[in-house]
Amino acid sequence: MFLQILAYKAESAGRELIAVTPAGTSRTCARCGHCAKENRVTQAEFVCTGCGHTTHADVNAAVNILRAGLALRDTAQAA
Repeated sequence: MFLQILAYKAESAGRELIAVTPAGTSRTCARCGHCAKENRVTQAEFVCTGCGHTTHADVNAAVNILRAGLALRDTAQAA
């Protein structure tokens, strides 16, 4: 129900809603793609054990979710 309301609001604002499964986005590095639970040092801090990239954990997850949504959109448009 929530996604239906959100989709309606997005459409009325000239936007597009793309539902993305957020699983693993907070543990995956937005820079190199390395995924490990150790990347989440604290609730707020993200430090990639693969490449050393550091950022706020929520920002890192948001970048991953945005990329996943854009990839879904591009796949749908190509079909």
